[in-house]
Amino acid sequence: MSKFNINLHEAIYSLSDALDLVGVTHIHHGKHVAYMAAECGKGMGWSGQRMKELFKAAMLHDCGVSKTTVHSRLAQFEWEKENDHCLIGASLLFTCPLMANLAPIVRHHHTHWSELKEMDLPLEVKLSANCIYMVDRVDVLALGFLVDQSNLLLGSENIRKKILDKRGDWFCPELVDAFMDISRSEAFWLSLENEHVHGYLSSWLTETTIQEMDFQDLRSIVSIFSHVVDAKSSFTKEHSDGVARLSRCIGQLLSLSERTCDMLELAGLLHDIGKLRQPDALLNNPGKLSAEETAQMHRHSFDTYTIIKNIHGLEEISLWAAQHHERVDGTGYPYHLGDGGVSLEARIVAVADVFQALAQERPYRGALPPNEIVKILNGMVEDGKLDRTVVMHVDQNLAICWNAAVGALDHPHT
Repeated sequence: MSKFNINLHEAIYSLSDALDLVGVTHIHHGKHVAYMAAECGKGMGWSGQRMKELFKAAMLHDCGVSKTTVHSRLAQFEWEKENDHCLIGASLLFTCPLMANLAPIVRHHHTHWSELKEMDLPLEVKLSANCIYMVDRVDVLALGFLVDQSNLLLGSENIRKKILDKRGDWFCPELVDAFMDISRSEAFWLSLENEHVHGYLSSWLTETTIQEMDFQDLRSIVSIFSHVVDAKSSFTKEHSDGVARLSRCIGQLLSLSERTCDMLELAGLLHDIGKLRQPDALLNNPGKLSAEETAQMHRHSFDTYTIIKNIHGLEEISLWAAQHHERVDGTGYPYHLGDGGVSLEARIVAVADVFQALAQERPYRGALPPNEIVKILNGMVEDGKLDRTVVMHVDQNLAICWNAAVGALDHPHT
């Protein structure tokens, strides 16, 4: 089994980058919450492993949010469906052995203290979840100032009063007291500005060393990324999983090494993570995209690269994932690399992406059967778009590739 040297903090930070894109304009929410939760934790006298878990959970607290419509509703101070994403996020984290301990915190990060304090949970979990809930609402109240680049100091007292009003009901009294103490300073609020919050968080990235992970552990982390993006639209459910399976399958058909096939699977899982920045309506558009919408869509693979490239050990995978819309004749995006600039592995992911997308229903057409898909792939080869050798292996092993692409979603068509 392949081994990978990964900095877990970098992976969590990059996942936070991806989650923050869902806000479209409010794109630093997870980091604001992590900063404020850490400051409140210090105010409570917490330290050591407890603070590390609080920080990780705060960075990932919205991993159950995929849609911009949900994010915009959560930007209201109160919403009746605000617990739905907590359940989704907790279930995702439970599937990842290295992050399962964060799931109970994420599960209850919108539970009112009046209810949470009576639950049969460790006190540390209850306090961490409620701390994140409190500062999450602080960031929502601060949103208007941050987006408009207004002086947040002008609104800080109103925000503090709103939180104080919920003391004992929504929020633990001791946590509110700690927040009221640390938020008296101008520095607390000014540190929410983007350049300052990134500086604050950068020190956290250096606190952990690179650790060796086996493929399955790394895949469980990467799968959180793919599940978040695939949940953005009902039309893309399990798309990344299908691209990942098919990319591995094609790599095996081409007799590539086990490690390369593992890396191809990871690239397939990650290839569309940049789509989290796309508005829901764009992904669900049943008609032809406008010039503005096309330009917006063309940035998603570049966003994929910027998210993944900073994870030590995934540098090569980030290139394969980001180049899945490059074409052999240089007409692809976002780099226009052409024949000599696109690796075999990136060409494999490109073919897998086209195949799997054609095998799924889309808002503008139904799912296509294998024989029609391979005709389209061969046509794209003749047009200079896809790699001839890769498509030839798919054509010669069509049933195997179909099963890899659709998995449990469907059965082979004739």
